[in-house]
Amino acid sequence: MWVYLWISRTLWFSVELGICRSVSDFEKLNRIGEGTYGIVYRARDSSSGEIVALKKVRMEREKDGLPISGLREINLLINLRHENVVELTEVVVGQHLDSIFLVMKYCEQDLASLLDNMPAPFSEAQVKCLTLQMLNGLRYLHDNFVIHRDLKVSNLLLTDKGCLKIADFGLARNFGLPSYSMTPKVVTLWYRAPELLFESSEHTTAIDMWAAGCIVGELLAHKPLLPGTSELHQITLIVDLLGTPNDSIWPGFSDLPILKNYTLKVQPYNNLKAQFPWLLPSGQKLLNYLFMYDPKRATAEECLESVYFNEQPLPCEPELMPSFPQHRNKRKRTAAPGKQDEKERPRDQDR
Repeated sequence: MWVYLWISRTLWFSVELGICRSVSDFEKLNRIGEGTYGIVYRARDSSSGEIVALKKVRMEREKDGLPISGLREINLLINLRHENVVELTEVVVGQHLDSIFLVMKYCEQDLASLLDNMPAPFSEAQVKCLTLQMLNGLRYLHDNFVIHRDLKVSNLLLTDKGCLKIADFGLARNFGLPSYSMTPKVVTLWYRAPELLFESSEHTTAIDMWAAGCIVGELLAHKPLLPGTSELHQITLIVDLLGTPNDSIWPGFSDLPILKNYTLKVQPYNNLKAQFPWLLPSGQKLLNYLFMYDPKRATAEECLESVYFNEQPLPCEPELMPSFPQHRNKRKRTAAPGKQDEKERPRDQDR
């Protein structure tokens, strides 16, 4: 049955999820996250007793109904079903038209809180397990013409059975051919691809792959790989790690808008090997493919075929991943531009 929700003075939005229940059917247990586009609670479904994640769509700045970011997230998640993507089960409403909640399967922890609070770092076998699941989720999204555009450790959830879920689709977009311009001000700073930093308006799945490389590097290094404090600082960190880009390795680089006002430092060396001297050549190769300056970098499908995942130590089974659900609500990092995306990323104003 189609249920219609009034979302603006001129637009009706329909959700093919049956009759929308009231949020009063859920008991809010505690707040587990907050971002630009919503507040997330751990809640109990009063009818079934199931623990769920309840995301309230942020409406404070909206005068004409549901914000476009919330509409996009609902529209995308309705059609996405994969073990490594968070699952939307229904949409529920409050007493007012501006009170809309997304009900999703609950995950006990996220990678950001785990990295901050684990007593010991992830082993390489565990990093491989997480990376494979992330790449599988990305392959599914990209095969279904979805770019996430905000991939980072705090948006990777982990169940108590070790299953990784890609979450938070407030900035996600469908893509296709022909491509069209979008705002470059997406993806949290520490994970933002160089084509975005250099103000390219064309987005491809490559921006997710760069972010995936930053996440793999963070898991391996046990700390953020490129923790810039501003866009120019972020560019400097990337150049220090990978060397100065040019037209031979990135065709069309010299025509990018930001270069009209900014001169890059000269750094001729790729320092990834120095950053991870213990990593096998296959692991180095995988990182280099993810960190190509040219946006025609490796796809999720190609990364999944890397021999790195077939070499010792082999990826552990998801069921053997450590579980620390008590860390879900703990945060040691505060006010870092790469983490606090509530302040770092702007409103979603692109097409």
